Amino acid sequence: MDNKDFRGIMDGLGEAVAHVRGDDAPGIRVHIPATIDTKTIRARLGGISQAQFAQRFGFSVGSIRDWEQGRRMPDPSTRAFLKVIANDPAGVEKILGTA
Repeated sequence: MDNKDFRGIMDGLGEAVAHVRGDDAPGIRVHIPATIDTKTIRARLGGISQAQFAQRFGFSVGSIRDWEQGRRMPDPSTRAFLKVIANDPAGVEKILGTA
């Protein structure tokens, strides 16, 4: 094995360790908002109720109530999903089969 092969293996191992640690992968940037306003998202969708929003996008009404009343914060993956809903609700509905 030459030095070039060894460096390639070491680089790959470094990327694997970074992935396991949850560090950013090279060249990939994802922004998960620290907070998200579910009530504003619902208002942009025509002021639908918490129950309608929950049914449309697969949440529990209790979770939406907790988020909007500040008792809980959605976890990072849910905040990312809510951001997608805020930016393309019709696309999400189409993918989920609710449109």
